[in-house]
Amino acid sequence: MKYLLLILTSLFISNSVYSQLNVVTTYPYIADIVKQIGNDKIQVTSLARGDYNPHVIIPKPSSIAKARKADLLIINGAQLEIGWLPPIIKQANNAEIQPGEKGFFDLSTCVQLIDIPTSVSRDLGDVHPEGNPHFSLNPDNILIIAKAITQKLCELDPENTSFYQTSVAEFVRIWRQKTKEWTDKMEPLRGIKVIEYHKVYDYFLRRFGLVIAGTIEPLPGIPPTTKHIGEVEKIIERDKIRHIMQDVYNPHDASEYLSKRLSVKMIILPHDVGAVKEADGIITLFDEIVRRMTQ
Repeated sequence: MKYLLLILTSLFISNSVYSQLNVVTTYPYIADIVKQIGNDKIQVTSLARGDYNPHVIIPKPSSIAKARKADLLIINGAQLEIGWLPPIIKQANNAEIQPGEKGFFDLSTCVQLIDIPTSVSRDLGDVHPEGNPHFSLNPDNILIIAKAITQKLCELDPENTSFYQTSVAEFVRIWRQKTKEWTDKMEPLRGIKVIEYHKVYDYFLRRFGLVIAGTIEPLPGIPPTTKHIGEVEKIIERDKIRHIMQDVYNPHDASEYLSKRLSVKMIILPHDVGAVKEADGIITLFDEIVRRMTQ
């Protein structure tokens, strides 16, 4: 009898796991939002790590295996993954997650992108023709993303629609409280001019009313030259810049040089969940960005 019960229990557990929606995301911030909504109704994994350069991810056999088993692939989009994701999708040979299929979801189609170029040329650096892809750093866009993900989960897993809708309602409630908290803390910085290394934080800066005076990269993805660093020095002195915003994955030497030479505060900011140890979830990611900006 005990043996029969063990078999039945094993089958029940196996069927429960099998019935979970298998979601694969390109970046950790997406995976964390999916977890907040799906909880134990889904399995979710991210292909990239949060401390990596999101533009340059080295495809691994394990990534192909994950994509092969996915019911749903959620990407950032706006061509942020263009340099590394297509080979994974192709080699996974999973018909469900091909672009245009119901198991493929591009989040960039849900938000309003900024900095859409009027022309695209290699002379302009690594320009994204659809616009700046770092839209997840505007907290208002996270609400849009969460609701869009919920709709997609309900579409693929209608039996758990009520669960997903309840989860996202709670997420929205908490997120709105946190957004007010972040806005209040950032208010004293409204209107100040800042320099950033790469155009990662444009959405964040615009959302909280800070002014981007320039970038240490002369063009997106192009390392700074001595001449350009000299031009940035002039901007910093002319506009009385108080902050240099540096991401975790690009070289820090130019920012450190300018910071020390001109006595300007360099702030190393996370851009994704897991970029720094304090940012272990989507909420703590913004907590940490705001903390580092305002401390």
